[in-house]
Amino acid sequence: MATLAALVRKADAEATMDALRAEGVYDEDRRVREQDDEHLSVPILAPPSETSVVAVFEEDDPAFRRLGLDSRLRDRGFDDEAVERAPSSWAVIGDVILVSFGDCERREAVGEALLDLHGEADTVLARGGIAGETRHPDVEVVAGSGDTETVHYEHGTAYALDLSRVMFAPGNKAERAHMGEVVATDETVLDMFAGVGYFTLPMARAGARVTAVEKNPEAFRYLTENAALNEVQDRVELLLGDCRDVVETRVAAADPRFDRVVMGYYDAHAYLESALASVAPGGVVHMHEATPEAELWDRPIRRLREAAAAVDRDLEILDRRRVKSHSEGVWHVVVDARVPGSD
Repeated sequence: MATLAALVRKADAEATMDALRAEGVYDEDRRVREQDDEHLSVPILAPPSETSVVAVFEEDDPAFRRLGLDSRLRDRGFDDEAVERAPSSWAVIGDVILVSFGDCERREAVGEALLDLHGEADTVLARGGIAGETRHPDVEVVAGSGDTETVHYEHGTAYALDLSRVMFAPGNKAERAHMGEVVATDETVLDMFAGVGYFTLPMARAGARVTAVEKNPEAFRYLTENAALNEVQDRVELLLGDCRDVVETRVAAADPRFDRVVMGYYDAHAYLESALASVAPGGVVHMHEATPEAELWDRPIRRLREAAAAVDRDLEILDRRRVKSHSEGVWHVVVDARVPGSD
C-alpha cells in the first residue's frame, strides 16, 4: 500500500491539516516533515477531494510514530505514576508548543516527547500565569530551539507574536472565529483590548472597519505587523493607549459612535461605562468576564445593566456563551447586549 503525503505551504499548514482531518484522510500514524523552507510534507491516507494542497506524492521513506504522549514517555523510562502526572493537554501555536506542566517531573524529557509527537513544532514553553493590565505572560523554555517568536494560522488569519512577550489564549479559537462571522461589511467596530489582533483581524478580514486600541507596546507592535500581514491596513485604525481615553476623546469630539464594541478582557466590566458611551443606538457590546459558576449568569448581566443605567442607556441581552474553563469553578464567558435604536 502506498504511503502518500500532501505538500502543504507552511503558512497554510494548520488550517490544511484541520481540513484533512475533517475530510478523514490525515494519517495520524506518520510524522509531519519539513520539505523545504516554505513547505511541509503532511501524511495522508488518500488523495484529498475537498482540501486544497500543493501536490500529492508517495513517500519513499515514511516516518511512522506511535500515537500519544504516554508511549513516548514510557520509551524515556517514565513509570505509571510519572506518566499520570504528565500534561494531558497542550496547544500548538505556530511552531511553539505551549503547555502547563503542573507538578510534572522531568519537564525537559516531556518537552522532547512533545516535539517528537508534533513534528511541525520546534520549541516547548512551560506556561505560567498572565500578569498585570498589560497581560504579560510568564513562560519558560523547556525543550527545543528556544525560539519563542512564531506565526500562528487560524481560520485563515495569521497572528505573528512572541509568546514570551505577549499572551495568546488557544481556548478562545471558536470565539475569534465567531467574531469574524457576526460582523457586517463596513460595520464600524471598537476593539477596546486588541492585543495582537485576536478579534480585530478576523473582523477586519470579514470587511468591518475596526478601531483597535492596545495599551501594551509589545502587543501593539505585533498588532501593527499583523494588520500588514493580513493585508487589512485600510480597514483598521490602530491606537496605542488606554481605551477609556480614546472613548472620551471620540465622544467629546462628537465623532460617530460604533456599531459594535468588543471587550475581550476578564476585567472588562470596569470599562463598561466607556463602552456603552461609545456604542451607537442599535449597536452591540460583547463583554468578556471570568465568572464563578455560582454567579452564572447573574453577575455579568447585572454588571451590564448597572453600567447602562449609569450612562442612561437601555439594554437588551442578546446572547451568552461559555468560551472555556478559566480555573476551578470559574468560566470565561461572553455576554452580547444591544443598546436599543434611540438615545
